[in-house]
Amino acid sequence: MTAQLNATRQQWLAARLDLLEEEKALTRQSDALAIKRQQLPRVRIDKQYRFDTDGGNASLKDLFGGRSQLLVYHFMFGPDYTAGCPSCSSIADGFNGFFVHLENHDVAFWAVSRAPLAKLEAFKRRMDWSFPWASSFGSDFNGDFSVWFSAEQQHQGEVDYNYRREPPAPEPLPGRTVQEWQPRDSEAPIAQIAAMTGTDISTYTRDRPGVSAFEFIDGAVYHSYSSYARGLDGLWGMYQWLDRAPKGRNETGIWWRHHDRYGKE
Repeated sequence: MTAQLNATRQQWLAARLDLLEEEKALTRQSDALAIKRQQLPRVRIDKQYRFDTDGGNASLKDLFGGRSQLLVYHFMFGPDYTAGCPSCSSIADGFNGFFVHLENHDVAFWAVSRAPLAKLEAFKRRMDWSFPWASSFGSDFNGDFSVWFSAEQQHQGEVDYNYRREPPAPEPLPGRTVQEWQPRDSEAPIAQIAAMTGTDISTYTRDRPGVSAFEFIDGAVYHSYSSYARGLDGLWGMYQWLDRAPKGRNETGIWWRHHDRYGKE
C-alpha cells in the first residue's frame, strides 16, 4: 500500500484518529490477554533440574533468588554453536536494560541455553552483556520445555514446537526456517542464520527460542506459561520500533547481525 503524499494536517489527523481507535482496542485486548495468562492453571515442577551459573551449580528453585516469580528466556545456543543465535542475540540486546527492574519487582530473570557455561560467558563478554545466563548443559530442561529436540525426533516427525507437531525433516533440510520462511536469494535465510552460529541447518534448528514463566509457592516451583516463535515478537525490541517506522519491517531476508558484526561483512 502506498501512503498518500502531500496530505494536509487535517487529513493526517483524521486518519490518525481512526487508527488510534484501533490501537486502543488492541491495547485493551492485550490487557485482557495478560489477565488470562495470569489465570492459566499451574503445573508443579518436581523434577530436579540443575544449571551451571557464574555463582555455581544451581537448582530451578535457586534461580528465583528469593523472589516469587521467575522468567526464563530460552536462548538458542547449543553445545555445537560457536556463537549465539543472531535472532536471540538481537532480542537479548535489550535484556541489560530491564532485568534489574524485574529483579526489583519480585521477578527473577535468566537466559538459559544448552551450551556449556564457559561458552556462554565468552559470548556474553563479546556482546558486553550483564544479564544472568545459565547453562542447562546435560539437563532435560530444554527438552522438557520444548526448546530442544534430538536428531531422531527431527527426522522421525516427533518435534512438538509452538504447540503443534512438525512434519519429519528431510535430509538435507531445505532452506526454510522453523516458521517456513521461503528462500529469497541464492542462500536461504535459515542457512545464513545457521552459518552465523557456526553450524549447519539441522544442528541449528534442533534448538528453538521461547520464554517460560514459573512461580514459587509454599516451597514448590510451578510452571505457569510458555510461548514460542511469533509469540516472542513483543519481546523483540527492534521490531516494536520498526513497526512504528514509516516503512515498517521492510524485510526481504535476513538483514540483522550480531551487533558487533555490522559493517564487517
